[in-house]
Amino acid sequence: MEIRWLGHSAFQIISDEGVKILIDPFISNNPACPLPVEDLDANIICITHGHSDHFGDAMEIANNTNATLIANHEISLFLGEQGFDCIGMNTGGSVSVLGITITMLDAKHSSSIDFTEEVIPGGNPGSFIITMEDGTKIFHAGDTGLFSDLENVVGKIFKPDIAMVPIGDRFTMDPFQGALASMWINPKVVIPMHYNTFPAIEQDPAIFNNFVKQLNPNIQVVIMNPLEYYKPDFEKED
Repeated sequence: MEIRWLGHSAFQIISDEGVKILIDPFISNNPACPLPVEDLDANIICITHGHSDHFGDAMEIANNTNATLIANHEISLFLGEQGFDCIGMNTGGSVSVLGITITMLDAKHSSSIDFTEEVIPGGNPGSFIITMEDGTKIFHAGDTGLFSDLENVVGKIFKPDIAMVPIGDRFTMDPFQGALASMWINPKVVIPMHYNTFPAIEQDPAIFNNFVKQLNPNIQVVIMNPLEYYKPDFEKED
């Protein structure tokens, strides 16, 4: 499996079986991602919420690749109105596509569809647990503030191996809150996201790394550059 950070909260995950998953594909207007939209391939596209810096180029990429779109019920209705087939789901539900299981969990944020002529409701924001073919679990926290489900639901029930958490402050958690969330989730690996895309969310990920090491030195912090690949090398538990 390989994980590629596309800047901001956008990731591409390539499974061992070659399934390509995009999460929050904010590409063309993302100053941290110097990649043409048409260069991206996907089989599955997951959208955590309706804001333009997360919904991004989902429709164009789906149109180019015939990828399956997955989002909350309200966003799925919006996509249907644009002529796309989308698997709509909601908090606590799971769907399986091409051997990948995707579970939607909660996030504390907002979710208006803010890139249309008139801002419209986008349902509740979400996060995703993505379970790969070999059972590896990846948690993408979406845009969330700190809340107890990160410990009591994500950490204690779903127990992800890899977590992607926002650290940019202002719209999401800051580095300390992100580190605290990481301690609660207790993954093997944590990847910071949603920072340094714009001046308003400039952060030093080394500060996040230091906080994580103070709170739980057993968590490996992987700080990535946009377009960089990371291949997990931890051993799976039986």
